[in-house]
Amino acid sequence: MDKQIPVLVTGGAGYIGSHAVLALLDRGWPVAVIDNFTTGFRFAVPDGVTLYEGDIEDGALLARIFAEQGIGKGNGAIMHFAGSIVVPESVEDPLKYYHNNTVKSRALLDAAVKAGAAHFIFSSTAATYGIPEESPVREDMPKTPINPYGWSKLMTEQMLADTAAAHDINYCALRYFNVAGADPQARSGQSTAGATHLIKVAVEAALGKRDSVSVFGTDYDTPDGTGVRDYIHVSDLAAAHVLALEELIAQPGTSMTMNCGYGRGFSVLEVLDAVDRVTNMQINRVLGPRRAGDPDSLISDPARIKSTLPWQPQHADLDAIVAHAVAWERKLADISG
Repeated sequence: MDKQIPVLVTGGAGYIGSHAVLALLDRGWPVAVIDNFTTGFRFAVPDGVTLYEGDIEDGALLARIFAEQGIGKGNGAIMHFAGSIVVPESVEDPLKYYHNNTVKSRALLDAAVKAGAAHFIFSSTAATYGIPEESPVREDMPKTPINPYGWSKLMTEQMLADTAAAHDINYCALRYFNVAGADPQARSGQSTAGATHLIKVAVEAALGKRDSVSVFGTDYDTPDGTGVRDYIHVSDLAAAHVLALEELIAQPGTSMTMNCGYGRGFSVLEVLDAVDRVTNMQINRVLGPRRAGDPDSLISDPARIKSTLPWQPQHADLDAIVAHAVAWERKLADISG
């Protein structure tokens, strides 16, 4: 890409944000990070990257960051990962999610428009679809979230669409399916304590950090009765963000919404088998009832992203995803221990 512009990554000390920072750096983009460290980690931000500790709701801080980084006056981009992501917590504390994910996104977008930032890439979610009537899921299917997390993200998508229609800024909303794995060079990974993502939980169990893994529901309409999900490697996801940014620069005035997944699903038991296989361990599995709102199967249709971007996943292999997660978990023990 000839034109590389300054990029501010919000939540760049978190799981997916830190991988986006690595993807940008690996391709030579100038990057800065803002994070309030509610769930992020300082060690996740590479040396040499300008780091601002603060909140995306702080308009004065954002104005200073944009000025210092050269973002504004029709230049620069924002990759927005900051937010809360635990679905059950969103049901218990909806106002926290509407504040962190919607109100704060509005503040960030307001500051971006005032400065004149050119491009905005948003970390959205397949939770915007709720329980889809069919799978694989296309972007044009109904958006009917079943929890405040999904609604908080969908509201932000709507704000982006309305803002792009009224101002000189374009955006890409990427709807993630199940993000997993870690940087293949073990430079970053999922570090959050008490994580709820299946592969992270299973790897912790295999390495002795948990006693067991709970399997929620064994009577789904799937081949083995457990829920099927589309797992995407975090580095492939990060690469999609950089390609999306290049497309926004190449197509000013054009905005996009795209699924991020492989279009292939694995059941809970298949994932646990993969972790057993990779670690040569036997995870203790505790079978239990379904959780409310869990669909039988949730698989992306990635046709749009593959036709729009030159995106070619490099890690679309379940065992590779698990192996990278295991390598990171072992490194994390050294970092925190």
